[in-house]
Amino acid sequence: MIIAVDGMGGDFAPCAVVEGVVEAVKKQDVNIIITGQKEQIENELAKYNYPKDKIDILNTKEVITTGESPVMALRKKKDSSLVKALNLVKEGKADAVISAGSTGAFMAGSTLIVGRIRGVDRVALAPVMPGKNGNFMVIDAGANVDCKPQYLQQFSLMGKIYFESILKVNNPSIGLINIGEEEEKGNELAKSAYKLLKSMDFNFVGNVEPRDVTNGDVNVLVCDGVVGNTVLKMYEGVALNLFSMLREEIMKSFSSKLAAFILKPAFKSLKSKFDYTEYGGSPFLGCNGICVKAHGSSNGKAFKNAVMQAISCYENNVVGKIKSEIEKIHNAESNNI
Repeated sequence: MIIAVDGMGGDFAPCAVVEGVVEAVKKQDVNIIITGQKEQIENELAKYNYPKDKIDILNTKEVITTGESPVMALRKKKDSSLVKALNLVKEGKADAVISAGSTGAFMAGSTLIVGRIRGVDRVALAPVMPGKNGNFMVIDAGANVDCKPQYLQQFSLMGKIYFESILKVNNPSIGLINIGEEEEKGNELAKSAYKLLKSMDFNFVGNVEPRDVTNGDVNVLVCDGVVGNTVLKMYEGVALNLFSMLREEIMKSFSSKLAAFILKPAFKSLKSKFDYTEYGGSPFLGCNGICVKAHGSSNGKAFKNAVMQAISCYENNVVGKIKSEIEKIHNAESNNI
Protein backbone atom coordinates (compact mmCIF):
# COMPACT_ATOMS: atom_id res chain seq x y z
CA MET A 1 0.00 0.00 0.00
CA ILE A 2 1.15 3.54 -0.80
CA ILE A 3 0.00 6.56 1.23
CA ALA A 4 0.48 10.20 0.23
CA VAL A 5 1.04 12.49 3.23
CA ASP A 6 0.84 16.27 3.07
CA GLY A 7 4.21 17.10 4.62
CA MET A 8 3.49 20.80 5.13
CA GLY A 9 -0.01 20.55 6.62
CA GLY A 10 -0.57 21.09 10.34
CA ASP A 11 0.71 23.27 13.15
CA PHE A 12 3.89 21.24 13.65
CA ALA A 13 4.74 20.31 10.07
CA PRO A 14 7.01 18.93 8.82
CA CYS A 15 8.52 17.79 12.16
CA ALA A 16 5.46 15.95 13.48
CA VAL A 17 4.60 14.56 10.04
CA VAL A 18 8.03 13.00 9.60
CA GLU A 19 8.09 11.63 13.16
CA GLY A 20 4.72 9.93 12.69
CA VAL A 21 5.52 8.57 9.25
CA VAL A 22 8.82 7.11 10.43
CA GLU A 23 7.10 5.33 13.33
CA ALA A 24 4.44 3.98 10.96
CA VAL A 25 6.84 2.48 8.40
CA LYS A 26 8.77 0.78 11.18
CA LYS A 27 5.62 -1.04 12.28
CA GLN A 28 3.71 -1.59 9.04
CA ASP A 29 4.40 -2.84 5.53
CA VAL A 30 3.50 0.46 3.88
CA ASN A 31 5.21 2.95 1.59
CA ILE A 32 4.85 6.69 2.17
CA ILE A 33 5.22 9.61 -0.23
CA ILE A 34 5.66 12.87 1.68
CA THR A 35 4.79 15.93 -0.38
CA GLY A 36 6.37 19.24 0.53
CA GLN A 37 9.56 21.26 0.62
CA LYS A 38 12.23 18.64 0.07
CA GLU A 39 15.09 20.24 2.00
CA GLN A 40 13.03 20.70 5.17
CA ILE A 41 11.67 17.15 5.02
CA GLU A 42 15.12 15.66 4.37
CA ASN A 43 16.51 17.54 7.38
CA GLU A 44 13.82 16.02 9.57
CA LEU A 45 14.25 12.51 8.16
CA ALA A 46 18.00 12.72 8.88
CA LYS A 47 17.17 12.61 12.60
CA TYR A 48 15.79 9.06 12.39
CA ASN A 49 16.78 5.52 11.51
CA TYR A 50 14.16 3.92 9.28
CA PRO A 51 13.82 1.70 6.17
CA LYS A 52 14.97 4.18 3.49
CA ASP A 53 13.10 2.37 0.71
CA LYS A 54 9.74 2.99 2.40
CA ILE A 55 9.68 6.80 2.35
CA ASP A 56 9.94 9.03 -0.72
CA ILE A 57 9.66 12.80 -1.06
CA LEU A 58 7.76 14.64 -3.78
CA ASN A 59 9.14 18.18 -3.81
CA THR A 60 6.65 21.07 -3.89
CA LYS A 61 7.13 24.81 -3.66
CA GLU A 62 3.82 26.04 -2.26
CA VAL A 63 1.78 25.62 0.92
CA ILE A 64 -1.96 26.20 1.38
CA THR A 65 -2.64 27.97 4.68
CA THR A 66 -5.78 27.89 6.82
CA GLY A 67 -6.60 31.54 6.09
CA GLU A 68 -6.99 31.08 2.33
CA SER A 69 -10.17 30.52 0.36
CA PRO A 70 -10.18 26.72 -0.12
CA VAL A 71 -11.28 26.55 -3.76
CA MET A 72 -9.18 29.53 -4.86
CA ALA A 73 -6.13 28.10 -3.11
CA LEU A 74 -6.56 24.76 -4.88
CA ARG A 75 -6.80 26.52 -8.24
CA LYS A 76 -3.89 28.91 -7.73
CA LYS A 77 -1.48 26.67 -5.86
CA LYS A 78 -1.13 23.67 -8.14
CA ASP A 79 2.35 23.04 -6.75
CA SER A 80 1.25 22.92 -3.14
CA SER A 81 1.90 19.93 -0.89
CA LEU A 82 -1.83 19.31 -0.47
CA VAL A 83 -2.73 19.42 -4.17
CA LYS A 84 0.20 17.18 -5.09
CA ALA A 85 -0.81 14.63 -2.44
CA LEU A 86 -4.42 14.59 -3.63
CA ASN A 87 -3.31 14.19 -7.24
CA LEU A 88 -1.29 11.10 -6.33
CA VAL A 89 -4.53 9.40 -5.26
CA LYS A 90 -6.43 10.67 -8.29
CA GLU A 91 -3.73 9.33 -10.64
CA GLY A 92 -3.63 5.94 -8.90
CA LYS A 93 -0.08 6.48 -7.62
CA ALA A 94 -1.24 6.34 -3.99
CA ASP A 95 -4.03 4.45 -2.25
CA ALA A 96 -4.77 7.07 0.43
CA VAL A 97 -4.01 10.66 1.40
CA ILE A 98 -3.53 12.21 4.84
CA SER A 99 -3.37 15.89 5.75
CA ALA A 100 -3.49 17.98 8.93
CA GLY A 101 -3.72 21.20 6.91
CA SER A 102 -6.70 23.40 6.10
CA THR A 103 -9.89 21.38 6.60
CA GLY A 104 -11.73 23.46 4.01
CA ALA A 105 -9.04 23.03 1.37
CA PHE A 106 -8.64 19.31 2.06
CA MET A 107 -12.41 18.83 1.92
CA ALA A 108 -12.69 20.76 -1.35
CA GLY A 109 -9.71 18.94 -2.81
CA SER A 110 -11.04 15.54 -1.79
CA THR A 111 -14.26 16.36 -3.64
CA LEU A 112 -12.87 18.17 -6.69
CA ILE A 113 -9.62 16.27 -7.23
CA VAL A 114 -10.12 12.78 -5.81
CA GLY A 115 -13.85 12.97 -6.56
CA ARG A 116 -16.99 11.51 -5.01
CA ILE A 117 -18.17 7.94 -5.28
CA ARG A 118 -20.74 7.71 -8.04
CA GLY A 119 -24.18 8.23 -6.49
CA VAL A 120 -22.87 10.01 -3.39
CA ASP A 121 -24.28 13.53 -3.26
CA ARG A 122 -21.97 14.95 -0.60
CA VAL A 123 -18.73 13.89 1.05
CA ALA A 124 -19.02 13.93 4.86
CA LEU A 125 -16.55 14.45 7.69
CA ALA A 126 -16.99 11.57 10.15
CA PRO A 127 -14.98 11.78 13.40
CA VAL A 128 -15.18 9.00 15.97
CA MET A 129 -15.29 10.23 19.57
CA PRO A 130 -15.21 8.62 23.03
CA GLY A 131 -18.48 8.20 24.90
CA LYS A 132 -19.36 6.96 28.38
CA ASN A 133 -20.39 3.52 27.13
CA GLY A 134 -18.40 3.33 23.90
CA ASN A 135 -17.14 5.23 20.88
CA PHE A 136 -19.58 7.03 18.63
CA MET A 137 -19.44 8.77 15.25
CA VAL A 138 -20.93 12.13 14.31
CA ILE A 139 -21.61 12.47 10.58
CA ASP A 140 -21.54 15.12 9.16
CA ALA A 141 -19.26 17.13 11.47
CA GLY A 142 -18.96 20.29 9.41
CA ALA A 143 -18.43 19.60 5.73
CA ASN A 144 -22.00 20.34 4.61
CA VAL A 145 -23.82 23.35 6.03
CA ASP A 146 -26.98 22.87 3.98
CA CYS A 147 -28.29 19.35 3.64
CA LYS A 148 -31.17 17.49 2.03
CA PRO A 149 -32.82 14.42 3.58
CA GLN A 150 -31.16 12.08 1.09
CA TYR A 151 -27.73 13.39 2.14
CA LEU A 152 -28.42 12.29 5.72
CA GLN A 153 -29.62 8.94 4.41
CA GLN A 154 -26.30 8.46 2.64
CA PHE A 155 -24.35 9.69 5.69
CA SER A 156 -26.04 7.04 7.84
CA LEU A 157 -25.19 4.29 5.39
CA MET A 158 -21.54 5.37 5.09
CA GLY A 159 -21.22 5.63 8.88
CA LYS A 160 -22.70 2.16 9.29
CA ILE A 161 -20.18 0.68 6.86
CA TYR A 162 -17.27 2.39 8.62
CA PHE A 163 -18.39 1.18 12.04
CA GLU A 164 -18.80 -2.38 10.79
CA SER A 165 -15.56 -2.47 8.82
CA ILE A 166 -13.14 -0.50 10.99
CA LEU A 167 -14.56 -0.69 14.52
CA LYS A 168 -15.93 -4.23 14.02
CA VAL A 169 -19.37 -3.48 15.45
CA ASN A 170 -22.03 -5.79 14.08
CA ASN A 171 -25.29 -4.09 13.09
CA PRO A 172 -24.36 -0.66 14.57
CA SER A 173 -27.15 1.57 15.83
CA ILE A 174 -28.03 4.71 13.83
CA GLY A 175 -29.59 7.80 15.40
CA LEU A 176 -30.68 11.21 14.18
CA ILE A 177 -29.58 14.14 16.36
CA ASN A 178 -32.69 16.18 17.11
CA ILE A 179 -34.30 18.42 19.73
CA GLY A 180 -36.59 15.65 20.98
CA GLU A 181 -37.11 11.90 20.77
CA GLU A 182 -40.57 12.07 19.19
CA GLU A 183 -40.80 11.43 15.45
CA GLU A 184 -42.62 14.71 14.76
CA LYS A 185 -39.95 16.88 16.46
CA GLY A 186 -37.47 19.11 14.64
CA ASN A 187 -37.36 21.11 11.43
CA GLU A 188 -38.41 19.90 8.00
CA LEU A 189 -34.99 18.39 7.32
CA ALA A 190 -35.13 16.32 10.51
CA LYS A 191 -38.70 15.16 9.92
CA SER A 192 -38.05 14.13 6.32
CA ALA A 193 -34.73 12.48 7.18
CA TYR A 194 -36.45 10.52 9.96
CA LYS A 195 -38.88 9.00 7.45
CA LEU A 196 -36.06 8.02 5.11
CA LEU A 197 -33.93 6.48 7.85
CA LYS A 198 -36.93 4.65 9.25
CA SER A 199 -37.44 2.99 5.87
CA MET A 200 -33.84 1.76 5.65
CA ASP A 201 -32.87 -1.83 6.35
CA PHE A 202 -30.62 -1.15 9.31
CA ASN A 203 -30.71 -0.55 13.07
CA PHE A 204 -32.31 2.90 13.19
CA VAL A 205 -33.15 3.84 16.80
CA GLY A 206 -34.85 7.18 16.10
CA ASN A 207 -34.07 10.66 17.35
CA VAL A 208 -31.27 11.24 19.84
CA GLU A 209 -31.26 14.37 22.00
CA PRO A 210 -27.92 16.24 22.31
CA ARG A 211 -27.64 15.43 26.04
CA ASP A 212 -27.59 11.72 25.16
CA VAL A 213 -25.03 11.95 22.34
CA THR A 214 -21.99 11.47 24.58
CA ASN A 215 -23.37 8.36 26.28
CA GLY A 216 -22.07 6.34 23.35
CA ASP A 217 -25.16 4.13 23.39
CA VAL A 218 -25.84 5.00 19.73
CA ASN A 219 -22.97 4.22 17.38
CA VAL A 220 -23.63 6.51 14.42
CA LEU A 221 -25.23 9.92 14.95
CA VAL A 222 -26.46 11.61 11.79
CA CYS A 223 -27.01 15.35 11.28
CA ASP A 224 -26.19 18.29 9.02
CA GLY A 225 -22.78 19.94 9.23
CA VAL A 226 -23.88 22.85 11.42
CA VAL A 227 -25.34 20.60 14.12
CA GLY A 228 -22.44 18.12 13.87
CA ASN A 229 -19.73 20.74 14.10
CA THR A 230 -21.49 22.38 17.06
CA VAL A 231 -21.72 19.03 18.87
CA LEU A 232 -18.07 18.25 18.13
CA LYS A 233 -16.67 21.60 19.29
CA MET A 234 -18.94 21.83 22.32
CA TYR A 235 -17.88 18.36 23.41
CA GLU A 236 -14.18 19.19 22.98
CA GLY A 237 -14.60 22.48 24.85
CA VAL A 238 -16.48 20.95 27.77
CA ALA A 239 -13.90 18.17 28.12
CA LEU A 240 -10.98 20.62 28.11
CA ASN A 241 -12.68 22.93 30.61
CA LEU A 242 -13.59 20.09 32.96
CA PHE A 243 -10.00 18.84 33.06
CA SER A 244 -8.77 22.40 33.64
CA MET A 245 -11.29 23.06 36.42
CA LEU A 246 -10.49 19.73 38.05
CA ARG A 247 -6.78 20.55 38.02
CA GLU A 248 -7.43 23.93 39.66
CA GLU A 249 -9.53 22.35 42.39
CA ILE A 250 -6.91 19.67 43.07
CA MET A 251 -4.19 22.28 43.57
CA LYS A 252 -6.14 24.17 46.27
CA SER A 253 -5.24 21.96 49.22
CA PHE A 254 -2.82 19.30 50.38
CA SER A 255 -5.60 16.77 50.96
CA SER A 256 -6.94 17.15 47.41
CA LYS A 257 -3.40 16.78 46.03
CA LEU A 258 -2.98 13.59 48.06
CA ALA A 259 -6.30 12.25 46.82
CA ALA A 260 -5.32 13.12 43.24
CA PHE A 261 -2.06 11.18 43.67
CA ILE A 262 -4.00 8.10 44.76
CA LEU A 263 -6.43 8.51 41.87
CA LYS A 264 -3.71 9.29 39.32
CA PRO A 265 -4.12 5.99 37.37
CA ALA A 266 -7.86 6.61 37.01
CA PHE A 267 -7.30 10.20 35.86
CA LYS A 268 -4.67 9.03 33.38
CA SER A 269 -7.01 6.40 31.97
CA LEU A 270 -9.82 8.91 31.60
CA LYS A 271 -7.59 11.48 29.93
CA SER A 272 -6.35 8.90 27.42
CA LYS A 273 -9.93 8.31 26.27
CA PHE A 274 -10.17 11.96 25.26
CA ASP A 275 -6.75 12.04 23.60
CA TYR A 276 -7.31 12.85 19.92
CA THR A 277 -3.87 11.47 19.05
CA GLU A 278 -5.18 7.97 19.76
CA TYR A 279 -7.76 8.30 16.96
CA GLY A 280 -5.43 9.55 14.23
CA GLY A 281 -7.93 11.50 12.19
CA SER A 282 -11.39 11.73 10.70
CA PRO A 283 -12.22 10.17 7.33
CA PHE A 284 -13.99 12.03 4.55
CA LEU A 285 -16.55 9.36 3.73
CA GLY A 286 -17.99 9.34 0.23
CA CYS A 287 -14.71 10.13 -1.54
CA ASN A 288 -13.61 7.87 -4.36
CA GLY A 289 -10.44 7.21 -2.39
CA ILE A 290 -9.24 7.12 1.21
CA CYS A 291 -8.90 10.66 2.57
CA VAL A 292 -8.04 11.07 6.27
CA LYS A 293 -8.09 14.49 7.94
CA ALA A 294 -5.69 14.66 10.87
CA HIS A 295 -6.14 17.25 13.63
CA GLY A 296 -4.41 20.56 12.93
CA SER A 297 -2.29 20.25 16.07
CA SER A 298 -1.35 16.63 15.42
CA ASN A 299 1.92 15.41 16.89
CA GLY A 300 3.95 12.44 15.72
CA LYS A 301 1.75 9.94 17.53
CA ALA A 302 -1.39 11.34 15.87
CA PHE A 303 0.18 11.11 12.41
CA LYS A 304 1.29 7.53 13.06
CA ASN A 305 -2.27 6.61 14.04
CA ALA A 306 -3.66 8.45 11.00
CA VAL A 307 -1.47 6.21 8.84
CA MET A 308 -2.79 3.17 10.72
CA GLN A 309 -6.34 4.36 10.12
CA ALA A 310 -5.71 4.73 6.39
CA ILE A 311 -4.24 1.22 6.28
CA SER A 312 -7.29 -0.17 8.06
CA CYS A 313 -9.63 1.55 5.58
CA TYR A 314 -7.63 0.06 2.70
CA GLU A 315 -7.45 -3.46 4.10
CA ASN A 316 -11.18 -3.47 4.91
CA ASN A 317 -12.16 -2.03 1.51
CA VAL A 318 -14.30 0.75 3.01
CA VAL A 319 -14.53 2.69 -0.27
CA GLY A 320 -15.58 -0.43 -2.22
CA LYS A 321 -18.24 -1.32 0.35
CA ILE A 322 -19.72 2.18 0.24
CA LYS A 323 -19.82 2.01 -3.56
CA SER A 324 -21.70 -1.28 -3.40
CA GLU A 325 -24.28 -0.09 -0.85
CA ILE A 326 -24.92 3.23 -2.61
CA GLU A 327 -25.49 1.33 -5.84
CA LYS A 328 -28.10 -0.84 -4.08
CA ILE A 329 -30.02 2.27 -3.00
CA HIS A 330 -30.05 3.64 -6.52
CA ASN A 331 -31.14 0.31 -7.99
CA ALA A 332 -33.98 0.13 -5.47
CA GLU A 333 -35.08 3.67 -6.28
CA SER A 334 -34.99 2.90 -10.01
CA ASN A 335 -37.17 -0.18 -9.54
CA ASN A 336 -39.73 1.88 -7.62
CA ILE A 337 -40.09 4.49 -10.38
